[in-house]
This record gives sequence, structure tokens and C-alpha cells, in this order.
Amino acid sequence: MTTKSRFKRLAIILGSTAALGLASCGNDDSSSACPTIESDKLTIATGTPAFEPWVVGDAPESGEGFEAAVAYAVAGELGFTNENVVWVRTGFDEAIQPGAKNFDFNLQQYSITEERKATVSFSDPYYSTNQAVVGFADSPVASATKVSELKELKFGAQSGTTSLDFINNVIEPTNEPFVYDDNAGAKAALEAKQIDAIVVDLPTAFYISAVEIEGSKVIGQFPLSDAVAADNFGLLFDKDNKLVDCVNTALGALKESGKLAEIEKTWLADKTNAPVISLD
Repeated sequence: MTTKSRFKRLAIILGSTAALGLASCGNDDSSSACPTIESDKLTIATGTPAFEPWVVGDAPESGEGFEAAVAYAVAGELGFTNENVVWVRTGFDEAIQPGAKNFDFNLQQYSITEERKATVSFSDPYYSTNQAVVGFADSPVASATKVSELKELKFGAQSGTTSLDFINNVIEPTNEPFVYDDNAGAKAALEAKQIDAIVVDLPTAFYISAVEIEGSKVIGQFPLSDAVAADNFGLLFDKDNKLVDCVNTALGALKESGKLAEIEKTWLADKTNAPVISLD
């Protein structure tokens, strides 16, 4: 074989390997490029419990709910069949702590923040949203149109979240907000009328008002601005995990094909269906 022929053959082989790329990530041959904690398996974590509309019926293995569907779509792009996806559960704060993880990636509406990036790694965003207030429809501020009208409320939020940061740094209420271990605690306090309102991401706000707490409503969503950035949700990994690049390529393919937008349309409410509360 001539030198020219050998180079031509090598070019064909390399081109074929690149084209296969992600489709081979679930195979042993690519384990060094797309490493997983268990050979031929993709271990994905979510919350305990996992709430709708992110996971339907606390059963991520069903693939129903926005994040469950995203997880399986990413797995498929990486070359893993549904049967080779393993689900585990973690607490929200637990997964952010430094140290070895029992999952390849975790998704439970983790906002990408610089503080969290000190201990874990994130994928590119798979969803962007903003904050919203949920309260009772008969509340005196149910028709509030600006943040100054919310300052006297007793707010609640889950600990360690951007929602709690938003209450403290943007709304700045006169009453110190009540902090709960999870959204379930915040919702229970609102339903018992121990607090006046909770702040959550907009899709969660829609679900709470439509399904979970009778008589409640989305009082409003907050606009994005130079001072208030979008909440970008990312898949969470152990710090400097090599799998991040593979997953980012998978997410890029899902965005380009329109599959990610299709999943969003299936499981999440239209963002325009909530009034806007001015930050002035």
C-alpha cells in the first residue's frame, strides 16, 4: 500500500469514528472519552421525592415529565438504551456538596451559579426560566403589579435555592423569609396559610396553582433584566467530570434537532400565561 493510500484510508477511518461519536458513548471502546461510573450504564439522579411537572408521579423511570424526558433524550444521544439507564435519588443540597458522587449526572432544577461551580460541574443549560410568586387568589396582593407591593408579605422558599436568594436580594421583604428543607415544606406552609406566598421557578408555580394548592394562583412572574438574570438549569456532575463534554454535545444535538423544544412544549406551560410584576 502506498503512503498516499495509507493516509487516505486513515482519513476515512477517522472520519467514520467522528461521525459515530456520541452513538458509541455507551460502549466500552469509548469509556475513556465518555466515562460513566458503571460500565455500559448511565446513572442519573433526581430528587427525593421528584415533583411535577419535572417528573410525573415521582417515577423518573417512566420518562414522563420534563426532566425525566430530557434525561432519556440525553441518554439516547450518548448511545444508552432506556434499559441501561439507572436512577438513584439524592437530596438537593446533598448533591452539591464536594466529594465523590453515586451518579453520572443529577437533574432537579439546579441553577448554574458561580458558587456551586466551586464544588461541582455543570452542563450547558437545558432550560432557562425566571422566578414567580404563588399566593392565594383572595390575597390582598393577588393583583400586585410591582415588587414594592409585595414587601409586607411573609414569604417562604426552599433552602439553598436561587428562589430564596431572589426573595432576600430582589424583593427584600420587611419580614425575614421562612426557609424550608424542600419545596414540599414551603407548599405545606402556604396551604396552611402560615405564610402569605412562596417564590419558585415559573413552571413549578404554574403546577402548584393549577394542581396542588386549591385557591392559589400565580400572582406574577418577574422580568429578566441587567440586575436579574435568567435561572439556567444545568445537569450537575462531580467536579471536572470528563462526561460533561459528551453531554454538552448531546444537548447541542437535541437543541439543533428541535427535540429539546418539543419536550418543553409537551411538559411545561406557556411562559406568557402569567402576569408580570415590575421590579420598579
